[in-house]
Amino acid sequence: MKCGVRYCGGCNPRYMRGEALETIRKQFAGRIEFLIAEEDFEYDILLVIGGCTNSCASYGQFQYRLGCLKMWDASHVHKIIDELETIYKEWNEEGVTIELER
Repeated sequence: MKCGVRYCGGCNPRYMRGEALETIRKQFAGRIEFLIAEEDFEYDILLVIGGCTNSCASYGQFQYRLGCLKMWDASHVHKIIDELETIYKEWNEEGVTIELER
């Protein structure tokens, strides 16, 4: 499974966004590949990592099949992990195409 990662511009980050992604990445080692999002590629999931409550990173230019997850605070890391676990299990075990916007 491929997850495109879109960071905000970092003008006012309130937490270490890279460390948050590393925590998530470690949880899914060997299962989900996290890549910096590029416009000409379709991802299974898009993860938008904002640095503050403005959550202003644009992501409409990216293509994704199963959905988009958004975070803007370090406290969201475990919620994102839980949501990715659910999506991964459904994708891996059943091959189900699911639609979500969170």
